[in-house]
Amino acid sequence: MTSIIDPAAIVKPQRVKLQPFKVMVGPVTHLAEERERLSTLTYSGFTVKQLGATIGGIVDGIDITEPISDELVAELRRCLLDFKVIFFRDQPLTPAQHVAFARRFGELEIHPFIPANTDQPELVRFEKEANVGGFENVWHSDVPWRALPSAAAVLHGIEIPAIGGDTSFCDMYAAYEGLSQKTKEQIANLQAVNDFTKAFGHTLDDAGRAAMHEKYPPTVQPVVRTHGETGKKLIYVNRAFTQSIVGLSQSESDELIDFLSSQANVLEYQCRFQWEPHSVAFWDNRAVQHFALSDYWPQRRVMERASIVGEQPR
Repeated sequence: MTSIIDPAAIVKPQRVKLQPFKVMVGPVTHLAEERERLSTLTYSGFTVKQLGATIGGIVDGIDITEPISDELVAELRRCLLDFKVIFFRDQPLTPAQHVAFARRFGELEIHPFIPANTDQPELVRFEKEANVGGFENVWHSDVPWRALPSAAAVLHGIEIPAIGGDTSFCDMYAAYEGLSQKTKEQIANLQAVNDFTKAFGHTLDDAGRAAMHEKYPPTVQPVVRTHGETGKKLIYVNRAFTQSIVGLSQSESDELIDFLSSQANVLEYQCRFQWEPHSVAFWDNRAVQHFALSDYWPQRRVMERASIVGEQPR
């Protein structure tokens, strides 16, 4: 009789706490099933090369500067849900083409703080050089302070520094699954207050902040979000925008926010994308957080992003 051995059961005890630093080391076993699932997937109209263990796919065989069919939109949507973030190379999009592609996946939002600087108001422009520093180097998802945070985003790399300026993405499903069962139970029904102030408040005077707070008051979102299409649970907290946890003191909130946000630091949950001119990243803003490395200063980096309106987190 052949016995069935669970590899995860064998290696799980090998994950130990490294003293005196209290860091867990060893195999991260809960990634295996998703890694293997992604490795078997195929799509009609294009191919995908897996980038990270559970996140990230590089798409080949499609030209998104041209109009795409409904069938191809459906396949790309399926691919995005599977890989959480997908990448395209050599896509010299004009602003109009960029907007047209993104709009195939839903209504586009207008960002109230980041200027467009193009003839397409749906595109926000990130133009960084010696006299303009980058402030994106913190793990975050986009606009959780809006009642309807972005469902997805399409980012086009226009001018890319010779060295640096990569973007990392974290699979927040994996981050949630990596928590202990006790922690999952403790945070299951918690709500978090999200506010634009920490990230954008410094750009406004007192009157301006008051006016924008009236238009965009803090939102209360679940700490553990359930993705509206996949049904999977994920951590929906980040240091950039999460201000406090409902029912906890500020010190208790800060401690929990820091702990949950730090799960994005686990390298096994991440993929890292090295930009080239006219590369495009298309990510599911509900399922991932991203971190733009600010290691290229004072070189110039120019990116444009279109974001797709999402649903109320639950």
